[in-house]
Amino acid sequence: MSDSKGRKTRLVADKRYGSKSAATASGTRATPKKKPAPKRKPAAARRKPVRRGPIGYLAGALRWVVGLVLKTVLRVTAVIALLIGAGVAYYHSTLPEVQELLDGRARGSVTMLDAGGEVFAWRGEQFGGAIDAATVSPHLRNAVVATEDKRFYQHFGISPRGVASAIKINLSEGRGPLSGHGGSTITQQTAKLICLGTPYVEADWESERAYEADCREGSLWRKIKEATYAIAMEVKYSKDEILTIYLNRAFLGEGSRGFEAASQRYFGKSANEVQPAEAAMLAGLLVAPTRYAPTNNLERSQRRAATVIRLMEEQGYLTATEAQQAQDAPAVLSDAAEAEAGGYFADWVMSSGPEFFTRNTTEDVIIRTTLDQRIQKAAEDAMKVIFENKVREGSKAQAAIVVMSADGAVRAMVGGRKTKVSGVFNRATQAKRQTGSSFKPFVYATAMEMGYSPLDMVRDEPYCLDIPGSGEWCPKNYTNDYKGLVTLTDALKNSLNIPAVKISEAMGRDLVQKVAYDFGIDTTLTDTPAMALGASESTLIEMVGAYAGILNGGSSVKPYGLVELKLLGEDTPLMDTAGGMGERVIQEEAARSLTYMMSKVVTEGSGRRAALPDRPAAGKTGTTQAARDAWFIGFTADYVAGVWMGYDDNTPLSGVTGGGLPAEIWHETMVRVHEGLPVRELPMTVPQRAAPPPQPQPQAQQQQPRRPQPVGPVVDNLVEQVLRDIFGGGRR
Repeated sequence: MSDSKGRKTRLVADKRYGSKSAATASGTRATPKKKPAPKRKPAAARRKPVRRGPIGYLAGALRWVVGLVLKTVLRVTAVIALLIGAGVAYYHSTLPEVQELLDGRARGSVTMLDAGGEVFAWRGEQFGGAIDAATVSPHLRNAVVATEDKRFYQHFGISPRGVASAIKINLSEGRGPLSGHGGSTITQQTAKLICLGTPYVEADWESERAYEADCREGSLWRKIKEATYAIAMEVKYSKDEILTIYLNRAFLGEGSRGFEAASQRYFGKSANEVQPAEAAMLAGLLVAPTRYAPTNNLERSQRRAATVIRLMEEQGYLTATEAQQAQDAPAVLSDAAEAEAGGYFADWVMSSGPEFFTRNTTEDVIIRTTLDQRIQKAAEDAMKVIFENKVREGSKAQAAIVVMSADGAVRAMVGGRKTKVSGVFNRATQAKRQTGSSFKPFVYATAMEMGYSPLDMVRDEPYCLDIPGSGEWCPKNYTNDYKGLVTLTDALKNSLNIPAVKISEAMGRDLVQKVAYDFGIDTTLTDTPAMALGASESTLIEMVGAYAGILNGGSSVKPYGLVELKLLGEDTPLMDTAGGMGERVIQEEAARSLTYMMSKVVTEGSGRRAALPDRPAAGKTGTTQAARDAWFIGFTADYVAGVWMGYDDNTPLSGVTGGGLPAEIWHETMVRVHEGLPVRELPMTVPQRAAPPPQPQPQAQQQQPRRPQPVGPVVDNLVEQVLRDIFGGGRR
């Protein structure tokens, strides 16, 4: 048998592997075949350039530009990121604790209390105390977020979406991209409020206003710094801490710094207690505090609050029912806010008090005043009634009222027809006007002090004086007639001019001036015979204060409104006022006699329209030349009050005298002031007729008259002739 019989037959045919497999199978190494080289194109074909059309060139250029821009943007972005990171790190290192940022005022505040201890006015930058976003009324917190920054709890200090939206709105409204809407977050607004951490230092700035203007600068660089600072705040503080700073630093009109001060100012309650309608009104102030202040225009403020309420509902902070309730019952002002923060009276207290504790205080000050809000309302209502019913529509005539106690404590003050104002011209304290016949009581006060009686006589007749440098001057009565021999009481009650001049000249102008000055007339009195007729100027408050001296028995008073001043949180007053009483000017009996004469002015004379229905009163009318000023000043046993009326530009009044509209305003005021008060008699002495004293020696024709001795009533022609010599017959 052959050997093949013992071998195992191959299962794979050689042909499957070709020659390589066969060679391997036979044990011989196969030589690999070289791959055939690729066919090369002809040289001509290889050198032929690719043909590219205009689109190809443009696409290539575009790819190059895009690549360059992307590289530039990436590099610039990296640089900006590094700069922002460095800025954030720097600002983060300068940020203080939250409590140090809550009250950043450069000035202090003044809170005024009335005579009963109730708050009625604020001045300066009011800070009601720190509030916390975590404990403040949730309605207020939600209202602020809803209207100012609805993504406050999501962003990291800046809102790119908000910025883009603001730029779009600005451009659509025809403004620059950075003018108008800013897209600022609450965090950015807070950064601006704290002026990027730069405190106000008086020595470094021209004024506080210049400092604030710099803090509000709207340049691109400033906005970049604000954004960087805002990011740093987000890193340093929690959201509630940032909101707390904002709630305490925001300015909300009427000198209110922070929501606590604003809530107290407008609603008389804490910001922790406000309801949705009140919260919406407060939050609505943020966009424009002065314009939307409810004390400026309550209806406009309520409309703005309605918008905030809708935003709160849309964002889920109020249910539909709660929103509707807030819309149906909008917020209203407290009584104190409705009174416009004390108006003229508060302005006067601020101007008359110590400057370092009022106008320029750096502390929070509490001032207790003499104001009686019931009497203040009485005066305001009285003026309104007369002007609405007795003054022609469209008249620009003005009026002022002052009511005070006999010791000079001012109880009410109205400085013009618009009563709900502050910081405006006060005609009660700032307007110097001719006093007219309202000055005559000081002439007769001098006569009473010299021993004359209200029943003594003087002749009302044609009378002339030679005035050095001016020639002959002949005073005339308002009625252009003469009454002949009259008592001093009749001369005053009928406001006769010639007797007043005669008495002033007989007493001596220097003595009359001294009496007027001592009673509180602080302006320079003209040294001419016309002084007796009120040719000099004075303010209403000076005149009312002088009349208060007659009421109190002859002692001078200094009108005052400040009773006590202390710092907020302190119990011990820094200053107080026991009263305005000064030294005696005339004897009490002289004051009582003068009061009797002035009571006749009201009951029988030129001031009859001022008469009160249930109690005695005394006073004096006054009308200046050409009726440019009209006055009535008078008193009861309880209060003295004065009314001035006229035009600011000295235009003559039409058909108005002191015994007309001013007397009627006085009447309306005092009727309201005395409601519910018991009737008290005037402190006066009714004169008794007495026998005539011995005949005095006749005096020479007066140019420099000597002061006469007291005389009694006229009993015969001889005494009448003596009186003619004493008081001067003048030149006929």
